[in-house]
Amino acid sequence: MAEIIPLQLEISQPIPVVIGNKDYTLFKENLERINELLKLSGIDNKIMQYYIDLAEQEAIKDAGKNNKKYKGLSYKRKHNIQLGAKQKLRYVILRKLTGDSFRDHSCRLAESFLLQRFCLIDNLDKIKVPSKSALERYEKEIPDEIIRELNILLIESASSKAEPEEHEQKLQLDEEVSMADYYLDATCVKANIHYPVDWILLRDATRTLMKAIILIRNEGLKHRMQSPSLFITEINKLCIQMTRARNKKDSKKKKKSILRMMKKLLKKVRNHGQTYVEILSNNWEKTELSEKRAKRIIERMNNILEKLPKAIAQAHERIIGERQVKNEDKILSFYDDSANVIVRGKPEAKVEFGNTLVIGEISDGLIIDWKLYKDTACSDAIILPESLDRLEKEYDGYRPKNLATDRGCDSAKNRKDLARRGITNFMCPRSPRELEIQVENEDFIYHQKRRGQTEARIGIFKNNFLGKPLRNKDFGYKEQNVSWSILAHNLWLIARLSKVEPVKLKKAS
Repeated sequence: MAEIIPLQLEISQPIPVVIGNKDYTLFKENLERINELLKLSGIDNKIMQYYIDLAEQEAIKDAGKNNKKYKGLSYKRKHNIQLGAKQKLRYVILRKLTGDSFRDHSCRLAESFLLQRFCLIDNLDKIKVPSKSALERYEKEIPDEIIRELNILLIESASSKAEPEEHEQKLQLDEEVSMADYYLDATCVKANIHYPVDWILLRDATRTLMKAIILIRNEGLKHRMQSPSLFITEINKLCIQMTRARNKKDSKKKKKSILRMMKKLLKKVRNHGQTYVEILSNNWEKTELSEKRAKRIIERMNNILEKLPKAIAQAHERIIGERQVKNEDKILSFYDDSANVIVRGKPEAKVEFGNTLVIGEISDGLIIDWKLYKDTACSDAIILPESLDRLEKEYDGYRPKNLATDRGCDSAKNRKDLARRGITNFMCPRSPRELEIQVENEDFIYHQKRRGQTEARIGIFKNNFLGKPLRNKDFGYKEQNVSWSILAHNLWLIARLSKVEPVKLKKAS
């Protein structure tokens, strides 16, 4: 493990003094405090160490390939790696705080002195701002395990007790954060897809394949067929007819007839798609396409071609056969394989499409545990012991004193598990009789009322940090996005907690 060297920052530009805007002043103070928290908690050192170790591994591999002896990283390269690591960390956190898209964030960085100061790019001579693609790459290149470690480091620093009187708390908080009470809840992270109607899925397949064929034909690789745009027009007409058929007397008969026409059209579409995949695979070198772009087009088409027969069979079962399809067997989207059907039973959303997210917070609102589930939604009674096991593993045997959840987590097995762990049970019981008994307990009432705030915490997190909707379609990137959002949320929350006031020295009389 290479040592971290001290950074010598360049001379920076002064931030203009802004008067008369309270919101700007508060935002500036929060950014300054977050910058301070990144240093005090050790997050900066952790991320710099990660990038240095990564660079060392690559350098050792390169030296081995060239039969040379590895001499270590130079001082200048270490300095650049460490500075780049701190900047990348701040780019991601700042984008989560502002909620900007990658394009808007890059533009905003170029015009704001305050944001440039926070991201350590406010040099005196010239300012280098990352592009939207670079910002996206920085967010995706750090694995989820490392982001989790950064979150744990922050929580442990905030919850550590103050040293003796001559020392301050690690994050210089007025009071350390209490981890005695733990509140757990689950929510749905909606997938970035339209409502999965059968004929709309078939329209998506036609559009994707035909647009890819148009790209290939524009490069001069052609095979005898009708204009690809005609197929898109035809599937759109059939979708309009399918939508209008529901108001007719013989709607079922008409829908079956329209679906049969769609199946005939999609048979042609699929044949043309397979033909152009072969043409591009064998002749991409004759085009101006790069190898990576050609492979990406082929992957996109193969993804549709592989799933299309199942989507057609699904539509046939539901419309022509009038039979139900099991949730686990449904295709909800051609582009997001991790989307699931989640039955919530709420008035505004009885059924949602996406992934189950478990969030556990402490009394101060900090999120200390989370998990995004890839497969079908599991029972609330199962997520509780899994969450407690993660807490014990990640926080060196930590167990909360009190635990409160909604009635979904209550079960005989979970009650025994909490008793075994020595955790006081304030879960809302499923049984009405048990609930009547618990209502007489003042502590139970207090923790259940406090648990209601967890719903608000989830709303703040999803709407202001995670994004609505979450735009990632790959599950690995979804996990990264959730972890980054939680880190930004926790930094934002701690930055608003009261800080120890500096001791003022008395003047000598």
